[in-house]
Amino acid sequence: MPIKKRVEMRKLPVEERVKSFNEVALGLTEEQAIEEAKRCLQCPNHPCIDGCPVGINIPAFIKKIAEKDFLSAYRIIKEKNAIPAITGRVCPQEVQCEAKCTLQRIKEPIAIGALERFVADWAIREGVIKEEITKAPPNNIKVAVVGSGPSGITVAADLAKLGYEVTMFEALHKPGGVLVYGIPEFRLPKRIVEYEINYLKDLGVDIQTNTVIGRTYTIKELFQNGYRAIFLGTGAGMPKFLNIPGETLVNIYTANEFLTRTNLMKAYLFPKYDTPIKVGSKVAVIGGGNVAMDAARTAIRLGAGEVYIVYRRTEEEMPARRDEVINAKEEGVKFQLLTQPIRFVGDKDKRLTGIECLKMQLGEPDASGRRRPVPIKGSEFIFEVDTAIIAIGCHPNPLIANTTPEIKVNEEGCIIVDKQCRASMKGVYAAGDIILGEATVIEAMGTGRIASTTIHQDIKEGRI
Repeated sequence: MPIKKRVEMRKLPVEERVKSFNEVALGLTEEQAIEEAKRCLQCPNHPCIDGCPVGINIPAFIKKIAEKDFLSAYRIIKEKNAIPAITGRVCPQEVQCEAKCTLQRIKEPIAIGALERFVADWAIREGVIKEEITKAPPNNIKVAVVGSGPSGITVAADLAKLGYEVTMFEALHKPGGVLVYGIPEFRLPKRIVEYEINYLKDLGVDIQTNTVIGRTYTIKELFQNGYRAIFLGTGAGMPKFLNIPGETLVNIYTANEFLTRTNLMKAYLFPKYDTPIKVGSKVAVIGGGNVAMDAARTAIRLGAGEVYIVYRRTEEEMPARRDEVINAKEEGVKFQLLTQPIRFVGDKDKRLTGIECLKMQLGEPDASGRRRPVPIKGSEFIFEVDTAIIAIGCHPNPLIANTTPEIKVNEEGCIIVDKQCRASMKGVYAAGDIILGEATVIEAMGTGRIASTTIHQDIKEGRI
């Protein structure tokens, strides 16, 4: 029997997308989800599970969708994943579980991410989430979770289910970490993040916002306050810079600032929210990852006349998800490739007027496996823009390491842990971007699952 074509998810029309922050991907209908689930071969060796950092039993939940038993599908997913409505939207399934799908070799892989999202959205609509909460009796052991991003959410949920008294500390005024400040509304609606965060509250997790660990409390003070274990999931929120002349000119943003002001502080709803943000008529976003695409697509929605992605390699080497590149192009973002900024140019008032760039060509592969960009001598040119957004990555905030020298970090500022996510200070554990550098949501959750397992074992066996 011939294999059916993969079901394509519906999207908001482009003319509507560019004028609002409404979610672009509209999800699968019930009929589409069942049709797509029936494409699954139910392979006996389950290669897709090997591609999932948190080990979801993918064939099992897909089989339940095909049988129209959405509640059982939801229960299977939630055994391993605390936030499926989020991961179903933002996970790069195409390089993880879907890349391992047997159908990948002969046709198109199963749309695993879209099916996960369908099940999670169904559970939200039907209000079944609270009904599904089960947890062990309280053991009166306190655990601190520092940071409320993907790894922190995973650890808090896992330990709360096991009966621990979990307190989550978040530096910002809303929990969710990168999920609320870094990913735009049109890709991840904040009502979805809030719903998944409420799941933690329903589990009994005490979430304390506006609390900066390293300032409000030190790690040692948390131990003195009776916490048996401390988990650090503070991410990588410090932006990297180009370190080229003119980088302090007016109208140059880091993507971190630009997206935080837009997403978390609702700049796109000014003046209803008192967070103005200026976007000029010609915007250059420097970088080629998902964050660069998010910033470029946000600038379009904020009224920029022209928006360019400036990237030193070709489109083939871009780390951004293919879907996000396609969405950006559909929405009018232009691509200035094989281009390396070397200097920002300003006027007498120190306002950005352009970027001096070099044209590049690709050489041999570098440590990342991508071909290394090599400057073309004498190819300098001025690229006229009035706004620039630097989106070349982030690294961990050094605050905790600086205030707790017992916690060792590497040269990039990432906390050094063993294979079980134990840090160098007894009773301290870490996972997510704080140990990985920049990683995906699900990769952060995968390391969080290792950390929560280790914390439970170490407490149970008396090691802390």
